[in-house]
Amino acid sequence: MRYVVVWIAALALTSLVGCQTVETTERGLVGIDRKQTMSPLVPADAFNKAAADEYQKVLQGTNKKGQLNRDPAQVERVRRIAKRLIPNTSAFRADAPGWAWEVNVISSDEVNAWCMPGGKIAVYTGLLAKLNPTDDELAAVMGHEISHALREHSREQASHQAAQGLLINLVGAATGYGGLVQDLGPAVLDVMFNLPHSRTDETEADRMGVELAARAGFDPHASVSLWQKMGKLGGGKPPEWLSTHPSDERRTRDLQNYSERVMPLYEAARKR
Repeated sequence: MRYVVVWIAALALTSLVGCQTVETTERGLVGIDRKQTMSPLVPADAFNKAAADEYQKVLQGTNKKGQLNRDPAQVERVRRIAKRLIPNTSAFRADAPGWAWEVNVISSDEVNAWCMPGGKIAVYTGLLAKLNPTDDELAAVMGHEISHALREHSREQASHQAAQGLLINLVGAATGYGGLVQDLGPAVLDVMFNLPHSRTDETEADRMGVELAARAGFDPHASVSLWQKMGKLGGGKPPEWLSTHPSDERRTRDLQNYSERVMPLYEAARKR
């Protein structure tokens, strides 16, 4: 039986080889050049359509609860910052400025913001109220989230999970302990693959975000003060959505380094 399991594991790993190596973005000044792999089982068009559908469901749900775009001044501010950031996405992807971008504000105490694939942005009022960010700091948050979408981190993670799920199911079927493997497998795979990979994604989004902000004329150094504010929430415990991000010390050092690197872009943007 052990040899059967090894054979099936090898078959599942072969499916990983079937993943395609892609270049989702240009390197930019910050030099993002990690090789990414995507599964043909998770095509970009279908994934982006699904994201757009889910975004509309979120908007419909929050609108019914009276939580969508309640404060015109907040909405205008967030959309004004996005309007400056979006054209500069061309530094990483030529097609990105032409995406069907949407930018909305959701009333919630949660300190959160995100950008779904294809440019579907949401900023929560809890972030605005509890962090009281400057425009430069808000641009840092939004640039970071936009960078996840540019880099297609969600589709990349879905591709890996699809391959991992195949391995779990095949091994479970072969051993007759599918239920046990199913219970333990996701936790083990999360520790082994998803968390380290997620931290890599966060670092890439940090670096791309400071470049986007600088190109749009926002001070990239605001990213440092912004993430320091994030880390101080809850008596020094960062929000749950930051749990896979790099450590505060490492992140601050990295942001300071890359903020300095993109300062010429910021200075040039300020002169336009």
